[in-house]
Amino acid sequence: MSTQERRTLPPRLAELVEDFTDVGPSDRLQLLLELSQELPGLPARFADAADTMEQVHECQSPLFLAVEVDPGEDAAERGVHLFFSAPPEAPTTRGFAAIMHTGLDGESAADVLAVPNDFYTALGLSQAVSPLRLRGMAAILARIKNQVRVATA
Repeated sequence: MSTQERRTLPPRLAELVEDFTDVGPSDRLQLLLELSQELPGLPARFADAADTMEQVHECQSPLFLAVEVDPGEDAAERGVHLFFSAPPEAPTTRGFAAIMHTGLDGESAADVLAVPNDFYTALGLSQAVSPLRLRGMAAILARIKNQVRVATA
């Protein structure tokens, strides 16, 4: 990812990318696993994830997500809130969700939609996780963006 592309990332997401690039390849998986433990729990309204959230089928482990966008006149400036459900025994998937939550939750719709679709390649995880898992991360971002577009249309 070029320096220019990194500038299009919301600050917290750019910081996460920097955290991953600052450690060696062998430590990136450990960082991902540590992040997986930071994924917040769900509010009660999402207690039954399968019925109330969208499943990301491309993920190897069950991952459900919901996106809420604040009301307001200016659709681009409305805040985006992300909610994820992934089992504790799926730390890689939970780590991906935690990256999205930490990096994008609370950002404006415009900033979320401006994130490059392949930003995750800059994390340097291709040596630590399979391409299939990385496709899951791409699918998470695609689903988030789609829900933001629908909510702001």
